[in-house]
Order: sequence, then structure tokens, then C-alpha cells
Amino acid sequence: MKRIILILALLAAPAAAQDFSAGSGAKTWNLYAEKPARFEAKVVDILCELTGDCPENCGDGRRQLGLLRAADKALVYPNKNAQAAFTGAALELLPYCSADVEVDGLLIEDPDLAAKNIYLVQKIRLVGEENWTKANSWTKKWAKANPDAKGKGPWFRRDPRVRAAIAEDGYTGIGVEAEQPFIKELFE
Repeated sequence: MKRIILILALLAAPAAAQDFSAGSGAKTWNLYAEKPARFEAKVVDILCELTGDCPENCGDGRRQLGLLRAADKALVYPNKNAQAAFTGAALELLPYCSADVEVDGLLIEDPDLAAKNIYLVQKIRLVGEENWTKANSWTKKWAKANPDAKGKGPWFRRDPRVRAAIAEDGYTGIGVEAEQPFIKELFE
């Protein structure tokens, strides 16, 4: 319980107005409240940090990963990689599970929107290494993991997990039968 209280306190504590933009080469996405940010952090399994439920290798890609920033011990939530789709941050970070890394990307913080420590990771490297790895491999890894989902259009229209969720719960999540009147009204 003490661990959960400590983590929640760290998440809620105001940052010491640190500027992480020094040395950043992050490319802008022209998103509201984005700022270039380069910092060192430990790659962590967020659920492990919050609850102590810690499977090996950060859950092997089944868990959301985070960055425990070295400068202030803030838990930073990376929710996007360097590709156009809002995907891939956890998959890009998984090879660095429990490692100390340096990341470069965009940090989004806006107190009016309650946005804090949201991160768009563009490059990663182990602390002390010279060469960066671009965080842009998600679509290639997805295609390799889903060879039967080839085709045109966005990946999520072909993703077996998405298709299974739609088959079970419908497009709206309220159930296939329950959404039929809604779909008929809007699209027929």
C-alpha cells in the first residue's frame, strides 16, 4: 500500500518546472502543448510500478510501458511512437524493459486539460550509447505478426484483435444486436 501511495504522490506532485528541451532534436507534430523533451529514464511496466504485479520482461508486450524519469522520478506515459498513427510506444520500448535509456521526443503537459507527462517517443538509446534507434518500427512488426491481414487501408481495419472485438461487442461496444437500430438510422 505504501508503494501505491508513493507512486500516486509522485504522479500528482508538480514537476519542478524542469525544462527537458536541451539537446532535443524532436520533430514537431504541431500538437497543442507539445514541447521537445530529451531525458534519461528507466523503462518500466506501469502496472508493475503501481501495484507490484510484475511479470517477467514487462509482460512480453501485453502491458503498457512507461518511463520513470531519472531527473525527478516522474512516471511518464509514452503513448505514441514516431509514426503517423497513434500507436507503437510500448512495442518500441519493450526491448529496453528495465533498462536505463535516453529518449528524445515530445512532451505534452497542460494543467488546464489535466495533461501531465504524456510523451511521444521518437528516438531511444541505452544510457551511454552513441547511436539512437528511431521509434518507427511498429507497422513493420505488426505486419510481421499478422501476415494474414495484408491488404489496403488502415491497419486497424484488418487487425484480427480489432475484428474479433467488433464481432463480439459491435462497432460501438454496446453489442452487435443493441447497435443495429443506431447503425440502421445513421447509415441506411
